Amino acid sequence: MPPALPIEGGCRCRQVRFRIDARPMMTMACHCRGCQQMSGSAFSLDVAVPGGALTVTQGDTVIGGLRGEHIRHHHCDACKSWLFTRFEPDPGFANVRAGALDDPAPFVPFVETCTDEALPWATTPARHRYPQFPPSEAFGPLLAEYAATQTD
Repeated sequence: MPPALPIEGGCRCRQVRFRIDARPMMTMACHCRGCQQMSGSAFSLDVAVPGGALTVTQGDTVIGGLRGEHIRHHHCDACKSWLFTRFEPDPGFANVRAGALDDPAPFVPFVETCTDEALPWATTPARHRYPQFPPSEAFGPLLAEYAATQTD
């Protein structure tokens, strides 16, 4: 069952708060070394949401982590929590860190990415696994399959 909208979250110190006003598009666990280092864990848990549905409602974020030309990792400047990632140009979605949500429990990973970099003991119940990222032609079917799992 999908979570009720809006979905809310924020940083550990509560100086930054955000709201998501649309259903998630997909959930994933990324095992890449960069996500391991930024999350301080075995993988990052991401909830892809429509980019326009994600609004910061309190405080401001700062850009941290990898500072690439097309990727923006948003953090709380006070507690340094990694909250979400936006991309430029906007591909139509943003990745929110599941742990930053007020209730992360419903967001079970649907896809695992970069499993060739995974720690050997780190597994999730994801339905799909990819050694790197899914090929572009897989995204449409993955999004449709995930949406079908989110019926009321």
